Amino acid sequence: MIHVRRMTADDLPQVLEIERICFSEPWSEDVYRATLLLPYADYYVAEVDEGAVIVGTCGVRRIAGCGEITNVAVLPEHRGFGIARRMLEVLIAEAAQQEVAEFTLEVRAGNVPAIRTYEHLGFRTEGVRPGFYEEPKEDALIMWRRPSEI
Repeated sequence: MIHVRRMTADDLPQVLEIERICFSEPWSEDVYRATLLLPYADYYVAEVDEGAVIVGTCGVRRIAGCGEITNVAVLPEHRGFGIARRMLEVLIAEAAQQEVAEFTLEVRAGNVPAIRTYEHLGFRTEGVRPGFYEEPKEDALIMWRRPSEI
């Protein structure tokens, strides 16, 4: 069973390991600690069983009715089971309670499984950031989920 909950500072050792495994340029502990203190940021973790090992993470920064989704990551051995989708459903529902009406995110242009997940949740590609990602160099798709498209 997938359990999604708010991230705490106690989760950082596991979250940082997920970042290291999933991203070529992972966030540092200092960046995460500072982000967790922001009153307009909410970060989440997914556990396979409540109280068990963390297998995924994601976050959102709420600014002027818009949510910028960041750091969606699931450990490779747990991908394909709907964990990212479940985390995002919780994130979107909770942000909507705080009057966030639309969401944006950036995703590697070649990350087809993530793009399909985002599209299933109502996101649409509205732009490209050429060469946005490093290691390897790749474009980013800019995706939006707007109320009129849901």
